[in-house]
Amino acid sequence: MSIMKMVPGRRNLARVATLLLLSGNAGTAFSHEHMPSGDRGQAVVTRPAKPALAISATTDAQGRIWLARVEKQTILVSHSTDDGQHFSVPVAVNTQPENIGAEGENRPKLAVTRNGTLHLTWTQLLSTPYTGEIRYARSTDDGKHFSTPITINDDKRLTSHRFDSLVSDGGDRLAIAWLDGRDRDAAKEKGDKFAGVSVYFARSDDNGASFQANRKLTGHTCECCRTALTWTTDGPVALWRNLYGTTTRDFALAHLDSGKLQRLANDEWNIDACPHHGGGIATGGDGTLHAVWYTHGKNRQGLFYRQVNGERMSAPMAFGDPLAQAGHATVAAEGQAVLITWREFDGKAYGAMTLLSRDGGTHWSVPRRIATTADAADYPIPLIHNGRAQIVWNTLREGVRIMEVE
Repeated sequence: MSIMKMVPGRRNLARVATLLLLSGNAGTAFSHEHMPSGDRGQAVVTRPAKPALAISATTDAQGRIWLARVEKQTILVSHSTDDGQHFSVPVAVNTQPENIGAEGENRPKLAVTRNGTLHLTWTQLLSTPYTGEIRYARSTDDGKHFSTPITINDDKRLTSHRFDSLVSDGGDRLAIAWLDGRDRDAAKEKGDKFAGVSVYFARSDDNGASFQANRKLTGHTCECCRTALTWTTDGPVALWRNLYGTTTRDFALAHLDSGKLQRLANDEWNIDACPHHGGGIATGGDGTLHAVWYTHGKNRQGLFYRQVNGERMSAPMAFGDPLAQAGHATVAAEGQAVLITWREFDGKAYGAMTLLSRDGGTHWSVPRRIATTADAADYPIPLIHNGRAQIVWNTLREGVRIMEVE
């Protein structure tokens, strides 16, 4: 089976996809002045309470599945030893309530190292409009207790810090990246123009006991799409939606240590608004980077996948059905196994979709709708561990489900 493009005639669907985009169902775009408060960092004080469906999941060396979710301004962490049939009693990460971003592309992040240390990051939304902090805590006793949360961004500015991503090398090294408004604010104070925001990151080489000073990866990036991180033999690599010129919002990636920036695709999505639609990246066993993203550019529209090997990139592979509002793809990899997940809506129910490759992304299974729900749903999360491919999906009606991908 060869790499396939599963949605022919994509250009003919451009008008339909545009209507879906602007309707708020497929990669919602908002003007910068009217961004939802939950994504800009504004404390939500006027909306009625509703369940936070945005969760995070990962696995450890023992094959346990760890879950992080937010309830009543508290991050709760639990684990399952039987593929989600039962979970341990949840443990609170933050003992003092915080207004935690847990909606759409903003959610706590979770990583477990080989020695069993659990790492958590999240965005704390502050009461001043459009402001936030990047927070971190860890557990060194198998999730029984967590350290007092600390703030990772060190600029001391009351500004926008959000859309954090977290990755570990499995040992003592850890990286956190996020979107940061400090350079934009500093430029405005001087009367200068600054398009977008910046990507900053922090490193720890002692298992999260301490962090180095914040470092700037790049400036002039999109303000409102999630960042993503993966660890390679050359250190951590970040993926984000970059600004090219003033309104072209295409994805870029870079090694944090070298800062070398690489454009993932020349989609030429020219839009002076916020897509709220980030990408995903994972590292295969041979060092190949596997990237997925959404675009509605001049050159291509929809969800795409490609492999990155140094300067070489495979041709973008389209997947998902734009008529079903395919979006918010994520990818996981282990060895030669690569799993892509995304969400679709057929007009009646949301579907958790999967694509699986067992040969490093050369050949793919047919797209499979592995589960559905008739109510609100989070984006499905891919997991690959010990040769097993699974997805974790949280829905309002069914709750958290963990499902095997055959």
